[in-house]
Amino acid sequence: MKTTGLFVLTALLEIVGCYLPYLWLRGRAEAWVLLPAAVSLAAFAWLLSLHPFEAGRTYAAYGAVYVVTALGWLWAVDGVRPDRWDVLGAVLVLAGMAVIAFAPRG
Repeated sequence: MKTTGLFVLTALLEIVGCYLPYLWLRGRAEAWVLLPAAVSLAAFAWLLSLHPFEAGRTYAAYGAVYVVTALGWLWAVDGVRPDRWDVLGAVLVLAGMAVIAFAPRG
């Protein structure tokens, strides 16, 4: 569970770090939001270094958690409820993540 929480926190920091400049570029926020965005992306990179797997495996497994977290963001922030295809895709990527991250290795 600790690893999953770390993945989710990492994903949230990446999403915030990208969402704030997106808002600025779309004219929906002032330029000052770029500062917390930069801090968020720096924290995101630091958190990636704390994951217990090799870098490539971490990025592969993290990608699945990012997809699921982004769908949660879609619902919570954008107000768009994920449909059945979003849910199916999330289940598929999480299954792949579980194989990558938790498979027994010799």
